Amino acid sequence: MNTLNEERSALYRTVWRWHFYAGLFVIPLMIMLSITGAIYLFKPQLDRWEERAWRDLPTAGAVGADAQVEAALASAPGASLHSYRLPEAAGDAALVRVALPEGGGQRDVAVSPRGEVLGSRDPDARISAVVSDIHGSLLLGQWGDWIVELAASWAIVLILSGLYLWWPRGRGPAGILWPRFGLKGRTLLKDLHSVTGFWVSTLALVLLVTGLPWASVWGDAFKAVRSATGTMQGPQDWATRAGSGSAMAQPELAAAPVGTVPPGHKHHDHDHATVGDADITATPQPAVPLSSTVTRAQAESLAFPVVVQPPGISGRFGAPASEHWVVRSDAQNRPLRVTIQYSAITGNEVGRETFAEQHIIDRAVGYGIAWHEGQLFGWINQAIGVLTALALITVAVTGTLMWWRRRPEGVLGAPPVPAMPDGMLMRGLVAILIGLAILLPVLALSLLAVFLLERLVLRFTVGGRRWLGLVPA
Repeated sequence: MNTLNEERSALYRTVWRWHFYAGLFVIPLMIMLSITGAIYLFKPQLDRWEERAWRDLPTAGAVGADAQVEAALASAPGASLHSYRLPEAAGDAALVRVALPEGGGQRDVAVSPRGEVLGSRDPDARISAVVSDIHGSLLLGQWGDWIVELAASWAIVLILSGLYLWWPRGRGPAGILWPRFGLKGRTLLKDLHSVTGFWVSTLALVLLVTGLPWASVWGDAFKAVRSATGTMQGPQDWATRAGSGSAMAQPELAAAPVGTVPPGHKHHDHDHATVGDADITATPQPAVPLSSTVTRAQAESLAFPVVVQPPGISGRFGAPASEHWVVRSDAQNRPLRVTIQYSAITGNEVGRETFAEQHIIDRAVGYGIAWHEGQLFGWINQAIGVLTALALITVAVTGTLMWWRRRPEGVLGAPPVPAMPDGMLMRGLVAILIGLAILLPVLALSLLAVFLLERLVLRFTVGGRRWLGLVPA
C-alpha cells in the first residue's frame, strides 16, 4: 500500500511539473489567441462595418455586372478580373476583386449599383485579415505558424494534466464545481483557476482540435495520410498555414485575365496572397456575359458572400482552373456552401457541389471550422466562443498569479523533481505521453528537445539545476 501511495504521489508531482512547464510556455500565447480569436468570431460584423459606406445606396439607373466590372478595371489600369462578389442587398455595392499588374497583389473595388467606383481596399488590410494573421502566425510567417502550433500542442497537455490535478479525490463539490468565494488569497485563486479550467476544458479542447487541420505540420501530415489512404475527394476546402500566414484562411483564387486559362498554375493557399507566377495562355472570351451568370446566381439565393469567378481561374486550395463560370457561396458556416458551374458557351448548368456531397472527413472538418470561427449556430456560437475566451484568460491570469506568489526568490519555482518509482501508474503516464507525441508531431519534437536540454546541459550546471528545480524531492 505504501508503495502504491508513493507512486501516486510521484505521479501527481510529475503531472504537476509538466502542467507547470506547459503553462509557463502556453499562458502568454493563450491570452493572445483568446483575444484575437474572440475578435475574429465577429468577422461578418467587422466586414460589414468596414463596408458601411458601401451600403444602402441609390438604385435608380442601376447598371449590370459587366458595366460594374468595366468601371472597376478602369480605376486600376492593367488590372484583370479576379472575382465578382454579389451585393448582399439591392442597394449595396458589388465588390470586384482585381489582380494588379506585375505582381502588385489584389484589390477589392467597390462599385455602386449605378456603376460608380466608391473606393478600393487591400484585402490584407481588413481588420479581420490582420487579426487572423496575428492569431495564426503572430505576423512572423512560417516561424509564427510553428510557434502557434507548438503552443496548441502544449495547450492540450496543459488541459489534460490540469484535469488530472483537478480530480476531486474524495473532496466535496465546493472548490471542484464552484469556487469558494468566502476564501481569500492563494486558495481563492486556486479555486478560480481549477474550477474555471474544468468547465472550459471541453470547449478549449474542441477549439484546439478543430484548429489542427490548419496547422502547418499537423495539417500537412493529415493531408498526406488522407492521400495515402484514398480518403480525399479532390482538394480540401481549407488551407494549412504553411505559406498562408493565417490560421483562419478563407479561399484564395489565383487571378488571371478574363477568359484565360493558366495551365499548371501554382496555387497559393491564402485568400489574400499575391497572384501566382505561372505562364498564362489565352483562350477565347466566354460567350455568356458575366451579367447573365450573376442573374442566375441571384436566383439561387445562396448564403452570403456569393462570388462569381470567370473561366480560367483556379479554384479553392489547389482545384484546377475551370473552363466554366463558377458561382460559389463562401459562407463561413460551411454546411451552407454550394458551388455551381455554368457553361461559358451556353450558360447551362454543368455542375453543382454541395457540402453534403463532400467526403465525411471533409464534412467533419467543415463543421469544426465553422464552430471554431463562431458561425455554425450564429450569435449563440459567437457567445459561447466569447465566454470560452474569457474563461481561458481567467485560467491564464489566475495561474500566473498563483505561480508568482509561490515562486521562491532566485528560482523559476517549478515543482521539484519527484523520485520516480517504477510501476503501472508511471508506465501509464509514459504511454499517454507517447500517444500524444504520435498524434502531435510538433509536441514530440519539443519533448525531445526538453529531454536533451535537461539531460545534456542543465544537469551539469549546479545553478541551472537549482533554478529549474531539477534536484529530486
